[in-house]
Amino acid sequence: MHYDPRWRQEFEQTRSSILMSCNGWVTAVEHIGSTAISGLIARPIIDVIAVVDSADALQPAADLIQGLNFSLDGAPSWAPDAIALKKPRYLTREQPEPTHHVVLTVRQSPDLQRAVQLRDWLRAHNEAAIRFEEAKVARWKSSEGDYQSYQRDKAVFFAHLEDQIQAEG
Repeated sequence: MHYDPRWRQEFEQTRSSILMSCNGWVTAVEHIGSTAISGLIARPIIDVIAVVDSADALQPAADLIQGLNFSLDGAPSWAPDAIALKKPRYLTREQPEPTHHVVLTVRQSPDLQRAVQLRDWLRAHNEAAIRFEEAKVARWKSSEGDYQSYQRDKAVFFAHLEDQIQAEG
């Protein structure tokens, strides 16, 4: 759907809830993904990275985030050492669509640095953000709704974008 300025507010509420409920285990929460980039078309799912200071804090923080109606969702393919959680929005019993994704990782994680760098770069480079949006839409259409295929295609695009950022950096 088209960018919704309420996504920023929804992120802020999520950030506040995570920080308050995690009793100091989570020390930062970053808004990532297309909903974090003003003007982009996106699936209406708020993606965040919650940061802990050490690996020992991952499980206690995950347990507390689950208390906010999140469930474990494995590790994302782009951050294999992280813990992923999702908050479901049940449109139908057969196909739950999440409203939020949380990736819980340690502060030293290169995955955290890459995600924030990519978000900041797209925010600062409007033309590249539009190309990113067009590529995502094209990949979604070519995948014919197959989410796994879409994710694989999108990963290739992210790799090219990261190469471009490194070349400029």
